[in-house]
Order: sequence, then C-alpha cells, then structure tokens
Amino acid sequence: MDLFLFDALYIKQGVKYLAGIDEAGRGPLAGPVCAAAVILPPDAKINGLNDSKKLTAKKREFLFEEIKQKALAFSIELSDNKTIDDINILQAVFAAMRSAVLNLKIKPDLCLIDGNHKIAGLSLPQEAVIGGDAKSACIAAASILAKVTRDALMLEYAKIYPQYGFEKHKGYGTKMHIEAIRKFGACPIHRLSFNKVK
Repeated sequence: MDLFLFDALYIKQGVKYLAGIDEAGRGPLAGPVCAAAVILPPDAKINGLNDSKKLTAKKREFLFEEIKQKALAFSIELSDNKTIDDINILQAVFAAMRSAVLNLKIKPDLCLIDGNHKIAGLSLPQEAVIGGDAKSACIAAASILAKVTRDALMLEYAKIYPQYGFEKHKGYGTKMHIEAIRKFGACPIHRLSFNKVK
C-alpha cells in the first residue's frame, strides 16, 4: 500500500492534523536516542519516501530537507545517554517522543507511533502502528528526520572521540566498537547501563 494512502484513510475519517512519531538510536551503546514528530499536509507528495532503514544515507539526507520544507510542522528531540542510564531506554524514548509531539507548532488530532507502544504520559489521542515506518507517510518522514539528525550528531562525536569509530557504526554494538570499549574504556557518551559497555 502507498504510504500516503495509509495516512489518507485517517484524513477521510476527519483527522485534520495527523502526526507521525518515530525514533532512531534505541539500540546503540553510545550517544542519544532521537525522536521526531511530523505533520504532513494531506496533499503532500514526497517521492521515494520510505522507512529510513530502507534508504541510502544520501537519499535520507535529500528527503530530510524536502520533509522539512513540505511539513506543516515538525519537531526533533533527544534523550542523552545520561537520561537513558537514569530512567532506562524505553522511558528515555518516551521522553524524547513526548517532547517532540508537545513542541510541534500545530497540536495534532491523532498521533501515529511506530512500534507496539503508545507514548506513556502523553494525553493526546494516539495509536501504535507496528512497522509504521514502512506503512505511514508521516511516520516514515519522522523516521528520516530522527535518523539523519542522530547520524549527523554521531559524526560530530566521532571527531571528539576518534578512537571508537563512531563515524562507521554510529554507536551500535559492532565488533569494532566493542573492541574499542575493551581497549579504551567508556567515553562520556557511552550508555553505562548497557551490558556490553559495563
């Protein structure tokens, strides 16, 4: 099914402002988790829009700019590694998602969240959509904003902590990354509550 047709079903039911919410960076051993919320116009057409994981980095970066230009509203928020360690990764994801939704300049009538969890502590109408980033245009747009933002941050961290190779793996638990942690220990952006970092 076309991603825009999926969203159109909600618009036809009277949902004026439909927000898609997704995150990037739940699994890595270092860096923040990044959440984005996007409200697209009902007549939006963005060629090649898809789940960020199915796109090349170059295509994501191109779409990142187009989404920001065409969106009625968007917001990108982070929970850093210290927050993740303090309240756990799921709660940190919820915190970033809540902030992203609440910082939209337009209040959404309905929030579509990628995955099987609604956002705890968010009082707006919401639905969890499993595999939503491959079904819904607004969720796919959010997945791209979150992924491109987080990847760019990890490239900056790679300059500060070059020994870990963040530019290659973006903080995920690759063999290279785990060997670097063993050799150099954890750096200030590592998630100390994650087993492979301890």
